[in-house]
Amino acid sequence: MDALQQCFSSTSAERAVQARRQFFEAGIRPSGLVSEAVIQSWLRSHRQHCPGRRLALAPVSPSRLHATLERCRGLLLALQHELPTLEQALAGTGTRVMLTDDKGIVLHVSPASMRPRDERVGLNMSEQAMGTTAPGIVAATGQACTVTNGEHYFDELHAFRCAAAPIRDVHGRLAGVLNLMVEEQHFSFDASPVVGMYATTIENTLLQAQSHEHLVLRFQVTPALLHTPLQALMGVAADGRIAWMNGIATQLVGRPRPDACSTLDLLGLDLSRLLPLSAQPAPAPLRLAGGLGVWMQVHLQASRGLGSHLDTSATEDETRPGVIEAPAIAEAQPLATLREHSAQLIRETLEQHGGNVSQSARALGISRGTLYRRLRGGRDEGF
Repeated sequence: MDALQQCFSSTSAERAVQARRQFFEAGIRPSGLVSEAVIQSWLRSHRQHCPGRRLALAPVSPSRLHATLERCRGLLLALQHELPTLEQALAGTGTRVMLTDDKGIVLHVSPASMRPRDERVGLNMSEQAMGTTAPGIVAATGQACTVTNGEHYFDELHAFRCAAAPIRDVHGRLAGVLNLMVEEQHFSFDASPVVGMYATTIENTLLQAQSHEHLVLRFQVTPALLHTPLQALMGVAADGRIAWMNGIATQLVGRPRPDACSTLDLLGLDLSRLLPLSAQPAPAPLRLAGGLGVWMQVHLQASRGLGSHLDTSATEDETRPGVIEAPAIAEAQPLATLREHSAQLIRETLEQHGGNVSQSARALGISRGTLYRRLRGGRDEGF
């Protein structure tokens, strides 16, 4: 009864102390004192580290760091795309931003007045190297978590509080881990939803950057949630198969994406209904196969990666109200490839505007430079 009362009456720091005594000294599983994720990490760390061993920082070799940074270039670009907003939001809180790869290797750490030797690019934050940490747990399990003070396996890390969340790629695999951390203080906000929201935003950016030659669907039950972390995203291949979905899309369609599933099977919409929407800058109301009404925007993702898709490459001036809208394509039929659809759409828009590139670019919602690039690409490929 005394132990049960301690669980409910003590602070989180005191519960961590009690848990450590039970686990490390008495060999008792400290259920209820710390989270199950921390207990499982302690068990894994205990098998990998000798009791009483002091923490030794473990940066990877320069060659491995170089290879890791090269492999994670897309992830780093996605982070840089969102980093200014994230760091501005955290300014004044004493919180640092850390990004690791899927193995726990640090790819980025925001500057702060913390000991520079403790966290740096190339440091190995995996459980094998650092024991229990928030990014180490996420790298091991793929699940978001928070680790505070005494919940860290090694005593040397007890000054830190960390909250981490996973970032996944178009294959559904763990691509990296976003981690927020403070030293010698408490978070001045609830860090778990904040790190989860920004990890989702970075993941959405990465998914679109990795989605080459796909029709990208952006939808939600209200248009106000489009272009936010709560938007559903889905990539459609040239044959109409679903190539990938983010977590919100999975929730809205009501089931995980099965292999070789088409848009008609999952959404109740085929390419003949989806393709014309790429010429419309405003979201359109549609009803999914399950009966749910959503607002959807569609754009053709080019093969040049981050920032090259049609609906985000326009300049501010080109997306203001009053621009010439592209006419709807009557009786659109599924085309052999999405590249052919893009070429056809550009040709028809140029024809509608008498070959005027500036007006055609405004109608398509893209910059003149993007239109010229697509025209050059079309000539190279014979259309």
